Amino acid sequence: MLKAVYGPVPSWRLGRSLGIDPICKRKVCSFDCVYCQLGRTTEKTVERRVFVEGRKLREDLKDIWRKVKGKADVVTLSGTGEPELAENLGKLIDIAKEITGLKVVVLTNSSLMDNLEVRRNLAKADMVVAKLDSPNQELFKRINRPHPSIKFEKILEGMRRFRSEFKGEYALQMMFIDLNKDHASEMRRLAEEIKPDEIQIDTPIRASPVRSLDPKEIDEIKNVFEGMNYISVYDRERPRVEIIDRNETLERRPE
Repeated sequence: MLKAVYGPVPSWRLGRSLGIDPICKRKVCSFDCVYCQLGRTTEKTVERRVFVEGRKLREDLKDIWRKVKGKADVVTLSGTGEPELAENLGKLIDIAKEITGLKVVVLTNSSLMDNLEVRRNLAKADMVVAKLDSPNQELFKRINRPHPSIKFEKILEGMRRFRSEFKGEYALQMMFIDLNKDHASEMRRLAEEIKPDEIQIDTPIRASPVRSLDPKEIDEIKNVFEGMNYISVYDRERPRVEIIDRNETLERRPE
């Protein structure tokens, strides 16, 4: 079985990020995004269950923390699947905070955010980065290829509710590709409704089944978000990091 901890990895958004994988089973997700670096989803589900016991995370994290203490800026829950599917997500966040004392970030596709218990779990994090790749149901189905039970409007409602409840930092990550690059104005309007602390304008720059947008195309999208608080993938440098276990990291971040 994979270890529950990997990295640290260089993140243009978060700095030196020590990864925690709450799934550790490739690839269990509620989406099957066309751009995903991990390839096709092997188990598309909305069923929440325990994938990584708290005991395992505690052991794996203590082991690697001795080697990376002082070499990581944040702990990020992300990896081989969707973190919201982990029924014990809140407990895993608590363990990460207890052992590292670092800021804890959850990267999520937002698919289960309409669920009260999921929102309570996420609320334990210091920062939540929520995916928003489309402005409507049609594009949502084409880009994110969700589980049949997931509807775009329910996701939006969950995101709005979480925003109103959450006391930490809330960011929207928008992954722009050819399919949605001409819909930036519509996506800006949704961002204005949700009112995140930050918008992350992204495109797949690691290995991906689809083409990444070039800097000029991203600049055009940035112009649409002028006046809002955004950061952009081509404007940030990745920090240098010392990866402890390269094989474990490559399972989550293929080159």
